[in-house]
Amino acid sequence: MKKSDSDPDFLKRCSWPTNPLAIRYHDREWGVPVRNDRKLFEFLLLEGAQAGLSWDTILAKRENYRRAFDGFDPESISRYTARKKKSLMKDEGIVRNRLKIEAAVVNAKSFLEVQTEFGSFSRYVWGFVGGKPLDGRRRARSSVPARTEISDALSKDLKGRGFKFVGSTIMYAFMQATGMVNDHVQGCFCRGKSRK
Repeated sequence: MKKSDSDPDFLKRCSWPTNPLAIRYHDREWGVPVRNDRKLFEFLLLEGAQAGLSWDTILAKRENYRRAFDGFDPESISRYTARKKKSLMKDEGIVRNRLKIEAAVVNAKSFLEVQTEFGSFSRYVWGFVGGKPLDGRRRARSSVPARTEISDALSKDLKGRGFKFVGSTIMYAFMQATGMVNDHVQGCFCRGKSRK
């Protein structure tokens, strides 16, 4: 059978996805502009959970996170009690780190405050890039930075609003994931899709 441009094994893509789950995530989600608040909160929670771990680990646990954290509903998460947080510490399907679980609850509360102040979290966060994706114009993965002045500013502002696990490197990964910056390398078949 002849390979074609629609065959996922034939397509040229960024070098970082190395397993089927990561490839599917790269091809369908990574770098696609996200304006939905619930989805933005999902990425905020997952990127914070990833701190010190590989993204592959978090991707493999993503559906467990969706189940454990009420479909990433910030309203529900903001009301988690000590008992609920204790039960999450026993959930083998997620990263059982007390500080990260506490951060999810704190961040849910802060997220709701930002929504109230700005009308939506999307309006707030996209304001850091002027409302449209930045074009990284990267030739190779080695030229992709771990942080930028914009992720520094976003991180600082979020921390000032009480958010946790939102360091500049985490926020740059968040910006990449949610399409605030297009870091698909030149030649990757997703590059054009993410610019739309």
